[in-house]
Amino acid sequence: MAKAMQSAVPINTPRHVAIIMDGNGRWANARGLPRTAGHRAGVERVREAVRTAAEAGVQYLTLFAFSSENWNRPKEEVSDLMGILRFFIRRDLAELHRENVIVRVIGCRQTIEPDIRALLNEAEDRTRDNTGVTLVIAFNYGARDELVRATRQIVAAVKAGQLDDATIDEMTLSAFVDTAGVPDPDLVIRTSGEQRLSNFLLWQAAYSEFVFMPCLWPDFDRNAFHDALAEFNRRDRRFGAVPTPNMAVGS
Repeated sequence: MAKAMQSAVPINTPRHVAIIMDGNGRWANARGLPRTAGHRAGVERVREAVRTAAEAGVQYLTLFAFSSENWNRPKEEVSDLMGILRFFIRRDLAELHRENVIVRVIGCRQTIEPDIRALLNEAEDRTRDNTGVTLVIAFNYGARDELVRATRQIVAAVKAGQLDDATIDEMTLSAFVDTAGVPDPDLVIRTSGEQRLSNFLLWQAAYSEFVFMPCLWPDFDRNAFHDALAEFNRRDRRFGAVPTPNMAVGS
């Protein structure tokens, strides 16, 4: 019975799933391996997650690949992560393109190395006209930084006479954040058992459902993804509305 539940595709599939991919280092440490081995194993799960999302009917998949705080990690680890990113894009971009995946990158690009910035731009340009699942890669991303950058752009637009400050509302801010044009995530998943957002999609996740998975990211396989989708199906999303009479007590 458990197996059947794991493999079943939920009836109410979330349009947008965002994942905080956590636990690569702990996965490697538990096996006596260098942290880099955990990151490489995590890349394999990225491929599987994209395929699983597409099969389940998810239209947008956002992956927290590298946060603006991750630069504080040891230089050797950061260097390895940049190498893995270069390898992933160069090796997998053609396959993603063949599978009709649209690649979009969010985060601050001004401070990253020119060759990585060029690779990210290439991934977006090459897949722009595809029509399949949209893979949003959050790289050098921090939600607070995103909101600061969006605020600066709004202020500049007001000063330039392009925007009336009296008309600024939630839709205005949503049009200036990195995910403009992408629907807010219905479901946010975090692996490794940790239960926090870690500066990820703070604006966009206001009404998201959260599922915290105990498994480490390299162990987050197709069955685990479907378990998270099944849990989403059990949730009652009311967006602040008053419960209807047939809702269970405590809903």
